[in-house]
Amino acid sequence: MITHFQWAPLHKNLPGWKISFYFNKQAVQALYHKDGSIEWTANPPSETDEAKLKSIIHDLMVYHVYE
Repeated sequence: MITHFQWAPLHKNLPGWKISFYFNKQAVQALYHKDGSIEWTANPPSETDEAKLKSIIHDLMVYHVYE
């Protein structure tokens, strides 16, 4: 489960966001690009968790940013 999910724009007028959250008691940071791709910048998840996390993050970004 993701907790403390936060997002902030990368640039004032350009799409792209910095995201951070906790997963399995570990702080994770990433860049969320306008095409939906995620670039892990700190504490990337394991390969087994990555697909699940990408789906959750995409849903959160659609809810918070695009609506």
